[in-house]
Amino acid sequence: MEKKVILVTGSSSGLGLSLSLKLAEQGHIVYASMRNLDKATALKQALAENSLDIHLIQMDVESSESVTQAVSTILKQQGRIDCLVNNAGIGFVEPIELASEEKINQIMNINFMGVVRTTKAVLPAMRKAKSGQIINISSVGGLIGQPFNEIYCASKFAIEGLTESMASYIQPHFNIRFTAIEPGGIISEFANKVMQTNKIPLDQDSGEYAPIFKRYLETAKSRFASPSANLAVYQSCDQVANCIVGVVNSNNPPLRIRSSEWANNFCKLKTEADPTGNKSLATITALFGITTAKEAAMAD
Repeated sequence: MEKKVILVTGSSSGLGLSLSLKLAEQGHIVYASMRNLDKATALKQALAENSLDIHLIQMDVESSESVTQAVSTILKQQGRIDCLVNNAGIGFVEPIELASEEKINQIMNINFMGVVRTTKAVLPAMRKAKSGQIINISSVGGLIGQPFNEIYCASKFAIEGLTESMASYIQPHFNIRFTAIEPGGIISEFANKVMQTNKIPLDQDSGEYAPIFKRYLETAKSRFASPSANLAVYQSCDQVANCIVGVVNSNNPPLRIRSSEWANNFCKLKTEADPTGNKSLATITALFGITTAKEAAMAD
């Protein structure tokens, strides 16, 4: 197996932490980035217990300067970045009418513009090398809109469009592969924070959204508490990380992939005709003259 230099964003906890460890265990050179290195306690503990090739690096995806500096450091130390995993993100559960513009901008800045910043930073070196891989952590919420999640879903829909569009011309001409990972629910600190920080009061005087949100919240909490439903809907960080590791190690990674059977079923009406997105990608590249019809058919 080829040993890759991999940059993972949002690695202080949850999926990013699990993924960084699993990739290093596979023998890859991992740069685990996070905004605040003081939150690297869990990762440092794991490194103390195991001899893994993981480098901690400070990077704030909300800052172009921070991203550029981190990527430059990796390129100076390793000479290349083979794979970028855009994992850093933030959740949000609140109807748009009640959401502040400041909060909406924060969601889009981290979830979407954070991916744009890191992708722009690594592309020149990958393009020059005519090799690379960019994996964007999307969500089933990037394919299916869900109640009270419209801002979060919008950020993930944006990731889907960004990934598809870049893959349509960068992938065939510069050999840089793109994949959107689409998990369902993940049992993690991320999910707990989202459920704990809702800002919709549930008293009778809090407006017309309160009774709807109360039903939504009760359903979500009962599903989370039910062992059978929990196993069906929610995955552990390790399970989703295993899916991503498979994509990293694949010679022909898909444009998109759901990380569980539940996620596949949830998105079935939108993805059944083209589960991996590779057929659509081949059609688009041929339609816009990026590849010939013959080349598109070979790629498919």
